[in-house]
Amino acid sequence: MFQLIQAGGWLMVPILLCSVVAMAIVIERFWALRPRVILPDNLVTRIWQLHSRRQLDNARIDEIRDGSALGRMLAAGLINRFHSREVMKEAIQDTGRQVVAGLERHLDALGTIAAVTPLLGLLGTVLGMIDVFGVIVQAGVGNPEVLAGGISKALITTAAGLSVAIPTLMFHRYFNARVNKLVIGMEEQALRLIEVMKGEREAAETRTP
Repeated sequence: MFQLIQAGGWLMVPILLCSVVAMAIVIERFWALRPRVILPDNLVTRIWQLHSRRQLDNARIDEIRDGSALGRMLAAGLINRFHSREVMKEAIQDTGRQVVAGLERHLDALGTIAAVTPLLGLLGTVLGMIDVFGVIVQAGVGNPEVLAGGISKALITTAAGLSVAIPTLMFHRYFNARVNKLVIGMEEQALRLIEVMKGEREAAETRTP
């Protein structure tokens, strides 16, 4: 492995760095985007129970806010629960944009790595082929082993770049899909909270069977 890295030349360094960064982002996003942490079950039900018992004070709202991404959105609405439906909805939407930005953190970097690493590999191949043609100009084509070795060396960076880019692109699309699914779930729960708090849905619907 070390010999392949060494044979690929200096462009193998940024490709390897990209692979390390991509792996770190993938591990961090797997940990951060756990559904049970982002979208806990029955949170609206628990909020309604606190509200019906007149226990929904500022301390409880702070606990809800700190508990999850969904809780942060719902807490913004609960602070404005005595205002109109429109005010409550707008507060949730404003906070929701910040929450979604947090869920999408580092995904742009992951997409950039997926796009850049093949280009780095291609650049390495082009530079390697330039060296090969330089050898041909100086020594001719009388030594096939030298030419074959130079060409294989030139292609190493392309193989390395694609090896990093392909799984990175797959993870980028996977995390985008997961974020979209979580956002839809949070929007549904936020709408449910507004309907419950504003009396547009029966309280019994928020209770677990």
